[in-house]
Amino acid sequence: MAAKRILMIVGDYVEDYEVMVPFQALYAVGHEVIAVCPDKKAGESVRTAIHDFDGDQTYSEKPGHNFALNGSFDEIDVTTFDALVIPGGRAPEYLRLNPAVLDLVRHFDGAGKPMAAICHGLQILATAGVLQGRKCAAYPAVGPEVNAAGGTYQDIPVDAAYTDGKLVSAPAWPAHPAWLAQFLAVLGTRIEA
Repeated sequence: MAAKRILMIVGDYVEDYEVMVPFQALYAVGHEVIAVCPDKKAGESVRTAIHDFDGDQTYSEKPGHNFALNGSFDEIDVTTFDALVIPGGRAPEYLRLNPAVLDLVRHFDGAGKPMAAICHGLQILATAGVLQGRKCAAYPAVGPEVNAAGGTYQDIPVDAAYTDGKLVSAPAWPAHPAWLAQFLAVLGTRIEA
């Protein structure tokens, strides 16, 4: 297996599990993951939030960990990356307002590179205009945005994932096993027991 260089776009109040688990899991299988945030440099941190399902009408939000960035947004060359990961949480809500973030997403889409987005991460893809004609999953509250952007929202169980070509998506962190397995398959990563 050839190791891939994967870019992860994060921001303050990214969902804790949705940044920590894929970052660590992708490294564990031999890939290089570079996590960046606009206006922050390598060595700085973003705050995370833990979103959980406690029986209320929507998820609850609790303080998470600080997540250390290992790349500087202003210094990345997107042409050196093989794939993109976009975690959810509240960060996508404001990251999608950044033209440089949207251009970065359009590069990966235009180059036909694998992309994995989970939960509210699909808000960035919708705003970047890369969902036209695609089927994808997202947190249910983001479904209308997926459809408005020309995509087709897939209403799947919270622990499931959906792959459409080189786009792998999922509703929320309970889908990590399925989402990461499908993303690794798209990347061509084989894990042998």
